[in-house]
Amino acid sequence: MAQLRVALAQIDPTVGDLEGNAELVLTWTRHAVEQGAHLVAFPEMVLTGYPIEDLALRRSFVEASRLAVSNLAARLESEGLGETLVVVGYLDGAPDAEPVVGTPAGAPKNSAALLHRGTVVGRYAKHHLPNYGVFDEYRYFVPGDSLTVARVHGVDVAVVICEDIWQEGGPVAVAREAGAGLLLVINGSPYERNKDDVRLELVRRRAADAGCTVAYVNMVGGQDELVFDGDSLVVSADGAVLARAPQFDEGCLVVDLDLPEASERPAVSAVTRTSITPAPLAPYPPIVAGVAPRLDDEAEVYGALVVALRDYAAKNGFRSVVLGLSGGIDSALTAAIACDAVGAENVYGISMPSAYSSDHSVSDASDMAQRTGLQYRTVPIAPMVEAFLSQLPLTGLAEENLQARVRGTTLMGLSNQDGHLVLATGNKSELAVGYSTLYGDAVGGFAPLKDVPKTLVWQLARWRNKDAEARGQLPPIPEASISKEPSAELRPDQRDSDSLPPYEVLDDILDDYVERDAGWTELVAAGFDPAVVEKALALTDHAEYKRRQYPPGPKISLRAFGRDRRLPITNRWRDRDPRA
Repeated sequence: MAQLRVALAQIDPTVGDLEGNAELVLTWTRHAVEQGAHLVAFPEMVLTGYPIEDLALRRSFVEASRLAVSNLAARLESEGLGETLVVVGYLDGAPDAEPVVGTPAGAPKNSAALLHRGTVVGRYAKHHLPNYGVFDEYRYFVPGDSLTVARVHGVDVAVVICEDIWQEGGPVAVAREAGAGLLLVINGSPYERNKDDVRLELVRRRAADAGCTVAYVNMVGGQDELVFDGDSLVVSADGAVLARAPQFDEGCLVVDLDLPEASERPAVSAVTRTSITPAPLAPYPPIVAGVAPRLDDEAEVYGALVVALRDYAAKNGFRSVVLGLSGGIDSALTAAIACDAVGAENVYGISMPSAYSSDHSVSDASDMAQRTGLQYRTVPIAPMVEAFLSQLPLTGLAEENLQARVRGTTLMGLSNQDGHLVLATGNKSELAVGYSTLYGDAVGGFAPLKDVPKTLVWQLARWRNKDAEARGQLPPIPEASISKEPSAELRPDQRDSDSLPPYEVLDDILDDYVERDAGWTELVAAGFDPAVVEKALALTDHAEYKRRQYPPGPKISLRAFGRDRRLPITNRWRDRDPRA
């Protein structure tokens, strides 16, 4: 057996920031080298950030990425880090290649580069290009067709990228045929609920398939509507977890591995071999790697929402956020997330009471502000609404929506005035059935709860308060905001239940309809009331035009609105009782 100290750097790059991302690689490589690492691996597309979407189709960006890789290799060498093998994800391509019908111009590739002693000593292009859910990689990349195997201190290390291990066979099978002692997987695997369990079982299966240890490094941080949870890990061929990094934290997982010493094998087709340091190392005392504990479900989701908002604000140049603080559960949870993401001193909560606002709504908003220390201000909207109605008389639903739109205008005015990022506070249940006002409560630059069903909103609020108590802190969310019946308070004695089924029922229906594509027949067969199903599906289908205009928000579910679920706005198909 041969020893190898491997460092998995789960870091938070920014899309398009080639120089900044290269600095991150240098910083974390230096950190790993100081800990004696022989091989340092970084996530998929770390130099460009991920996903880069149509940037992949720009010749200038492809050329800049290729140059950045070469420059990075030279800098590693010049700063005394060149003896350590560094594996980084980047955008490769052939900008001058002849166009091929049906493939992206310039043949862009989602690639990994192996950097050693100032040069690129090996390259690998991702074989399997995902084209489902949030992924659209056939639009952007051409697939690779060979496996790269590097001999590092007497160990044959095969390098693959993310989706390559989610598919059966392919480069994993070739790695076994090639006699790899370590399968290194660099990833940009987005977070969704319970994916850490799925990911672990997948890596265990692929370790068995490859017949060797698997080292899996994943990205961390937020990129628009995606969140990356890190969760880097190392699993032996027999499925034992040798090391595992925390979720949502930037850092470097360092682990010593005892791996099969490479032996000469017959040539394998579609394998490119490179010998970097062929001789095994002299025996040395190994360090003990840790296995970070897993977060429970609510902690995991809450952590994803905090990271998503933190990075969206920071990466887009916002230092503060503003939101309507109504005293209700949605705005209270959004405010708590914002305080944890950007600091309470940078959160501006605006109470905007109308003629129909209850006293407890105002007092609950004030209580929330006192509990968290966020910046609090009251802007009564009744005079503004009255002024508008004096010029354009509106009644019924139009008058109700006017109140929401005055609130939205107020928040956007404060955003323009003071440079705040406006947070929309609506949840997935409301967004699904269109229970929001365009240009009113739907305005904003980011929507932290966009993919969070109403029932989960309550769960997260209770979890956040319980977590605060466990830490000896004051719970941030008033109990009254959690326990009171939800209401938009746009007319006297209004309740959400006047317009919607109970959220416990609605969320169950939406989970099946939105995330699993169950139709009317399947839902009724599952025991839901046919009339309730008919109403929920009709509301959801009719609200597509509203969803298209809603701000971006972090994906936490199997199928989020927007990137995952794409339906035409103009659409007369309705899933209803086939007997009707």
